[in-house]
Amino acid sequence: MNHHEPEGLSAPQLAAIRRTLSSGRGALTRRSTLRALGAGVLTAGGAAALGACGIPPAKREGGAEDTDDRSAKEKTVVFSNWTEYMDIGDDKKSRPTLDAFTRRTGISVKYTEDINDNVEFFGKIQPQLAAGQPTGRDLISVTDWLAARMIRLGWVQKLDPALLPNAYANLSPQFRRPDWDPGRAHSYPWTGISTVIAYNNKATGGKKVDSVSQLLDDPALKGRVGFLTEMRDTIGMTLLDLGKKPGSFTDADFDEAVGRLQKGVDRKQIRRFHGNDYTADLSKGDLAACVAWAGDVIQLQADNPDIRFSIPAAGYITSTDNLLVPAGATHRANATRLIDYYYERPVAARLAAYINYVCPVEGVGEELAKIDPALAANTLIVPDKAMAAKSQAFRSLSSEEEKAYEEKFAKLIGA
Repeated sequence: MNHHEPEGLSAPQLAAIRRTLSSGRGALTRRSTLRALGAGVLTAGGAAALGACGIPPAKREGGAEDTDDRSAKEKTVVFSNWTEYMDIGDDKKSRPTLDAFTRRTGISVKYTEDINDNVEFFGKIQPQLAAGQPTGRDLISVTDWLAARMIRLGWVQKLDPALLPNAYANLSPQFRRPDWDPGRAHSYPWTGISTVIAYNNKATGGKKVDSVSQLLDDPALKGRVGFLTEMRDTIGMTLLDLGKKPGSFTDADFDEAVGRLQKGVDRKQIRRFHGNDYTADLSKGDLAACVAWAGDVIQLQADNPDIRFSIPAAGYITSTDNLLVPAGATHRANATRLIDYYYERPVAARLAAYINYVCPVEGVGEELAKIDPALAANTLIVPDKAMAAKSQAFRSLSSEEEKAYEEKFAKLIGA
């Protein structure tokens, strides 16, 4: 993308953002369920920020130039993260893993839960980044599509690999090679977000549902099937079912996936396209089976033993929330040391035990089992090798592709 060309949002793109806020992952709490890939609160500043490529960036492609790093003199780091995304002590105030980092290193962490959604947060920091000014933050956590955009704009500092021995050694293979950050030069995952098939075992009469083809073709499920209103999840899962790769699909592949789903709509096999509001219908059995987010499944299973999940043989879609050091950060080395700290297996286990998201640290299961054997055995938190091998990421989109695809998807779901 030319940095000096406007990248405005089309009506379908704006509608997708609003869907995510009102009923998608953006509307969900961090502990109870998983959150949207992309957008959340559509503030005027947030929407403008997403289309602000017309403002020349402070840096250029290839990564932000290293700023004056004061880490050696100033033992501090400022970390912005999502709410309910960090372990909390029994006193409801302390943060055990962060406190242990400070005791070990002498680096104090100013931890702020000031990210409610990607769009809104980008709207806060975009003016400073565009002007080449510090954001006041040394470490941030954003979803992969926004991480890709910031790296492309040159608004993220490269990480020093010498300070990342644990991260380099322990990063799970399924997260090692995103197309938007080759070699993880600028980012490391905080958590993974999985899209799976969920079904109500009672509503299906004990029948397992384990493929998109079954969702679309099984007459026993007619009128009781749901797909997500998040384009990357629904199209990505359908592409996989068609034998296509979400990481390298073509326009023709996308159109084939839309056509496959459209047949399900026309035959009334699909009951509806849904956001997070599918959970009540699935639990009651009004939806027998659907494409779902793993975090919902974990929570639903705690209350309803009939809720099951499956990983299609064709694979499943995974996205990530990622740690970045923004351009202008003045404590890059301290921030990088904090990233590496969370890739130590005992630390990663403590975090995973609290937040219950997919842990990106390979081999964390043994440490997590010391805390809670049930969590360590849950493949929605610690994917086994077979599950990890089926993980697929939806490829990065150009602004032109995103506009065209959202228009087609909006027509499909009737948005």
